[in-house]
Amino acid sequence: MSEKARLKCTVYVGGLDQAVTMQTLAEAFVPFGELVDITLPKPDLPNSNEVHRGFGYVEFDLPEDAKEAIDNMDGSELYGRTIRVAAAKPQKDSNEGLGSKTAIWEQEGYLAKYAVSEEDKQAADETKMADSNGPQDPMQGLEELDVAGPKPE
Repeated sequence: MSEKARLKCTVYVGGLDQAVTMQTLAEAFVPFGELVDITLPKPDLPNSNEVHRGFGYVEFDLPEDAKEAIDNMDGSELYGRTIRVAAAKPQKDSNEGLGSKTAIWEQEGYLAKYAVSEEDKQAADETKMADSNGPQDPMQGLEELDVAGPKPE
């Protein structure tokens, strides 16, 4: 099964209590169709006393089953907590977007999308040079104004 097809069959389940186990999720979601896989991501810190991170993924055999589970289980209660059930989104690549370790302008495709013409680059360079000639005095041009209000004619 392709990654895209698997994603259509997978639902995100959020707001889980720490008492929820894979067995609990299996029992809660099996009425909607055959389950392929259940995942409860572990905490990032290994010495944490948490069993899981408060969310999980349930993969169904058919996309229709996943949609049915979303429609029926979103907003329901499990162990006294309201859970959120939605279609799973693809995992972000660690080299793209927010949280990336690479500057956005160094990412592949950025320059192709946002590249500017040579004329624009030259104009920007000229502006930088003009600005770097020294700090501009914000009071420049106000020397002759010794009285507030409009200039007398």
